[in-house]
Amino acid sequence: MPDSPTVGSPVGRRIVLGMLGLAALGIAVGSKVNTALSTLAENDPTGLSGLVPGSGHFRIYSVAGKVPPTAPEAYGLRVDGLVRRPGVLSFADLQDLPQTQLQKDVQCVTGWRVNDVRWSGVLVRDVLHHFGLDGGARAVQFGSGDGVYTESLSLDQALRSDVLIATSMDGSEISDSHGGPVRLYVAPMYFYKSIKWLDSITVTDAAVPGFWEQRGYDVDAWVGQSNGRTDAPTA
Repeated sequence: MPDSPTVGSPVGRRIVLGMLGLAALGIAVGSKVNTALSTLAENDPTGLSGLVPGSGHFRIYSVAGKVPPTAPEAYGLRVDGLVRRPGVLSFADLQDLPQTQLQKDVQCVTGWRVNDVRWSGVLVRDVLHHFGLDGGARAVQFGSGDGVYTESLSLDQALRSDVLIATSMDGSEISDSHGGPVRLYVAPMYFYKSIKWLDSITVTDAAVPGFWEQRGYDVDAWVGQSNGRTDAPTA
């Protein structure tokens, strides 16, 4: 791996954790570390060192660099693969489908946590039922408008009642920095599974490891599996 990986280069878990640790240290001890972090950011094309505190203590970062924002009226979600009626849903189409609200925590595998975030949108299972599943369907792959991130779930995981195509967060439209206008929210799993800038859903006959899984993260990312938490996934 080159010393300064470019966008799309493999970025290992150790690098991610190191950058996140440096940012946390900067928050704790102040100017000297923050100056070092700023210098790192100026020379880091991955975007990972662009870690910044967000509302409610979210930490926002991306390996994709700057992603042009998409207005809700220009948004489209492509659904294809092993479905009976492939097609595209607009933002308005998503709002016309049955709506679900969840108020649950966000847990990052690196340790930070945001409690009681209010999400609303459409369950993935309702979208899949809208298009119809073929008999060979076994998994679901999710794509991002950044052209870099991908994620996947088994079909059983995707059909849970706490896996949401989110169109709103804490009562407002999801901002571009948080992955709006539409993102995935997988409540019982670590937040890297909740892909930002969601723009495609492909039903497949087998799970395809996503961006982070290809770099050493768990495919089945239940909260508690990697950092000692005991949260049990609920149906």
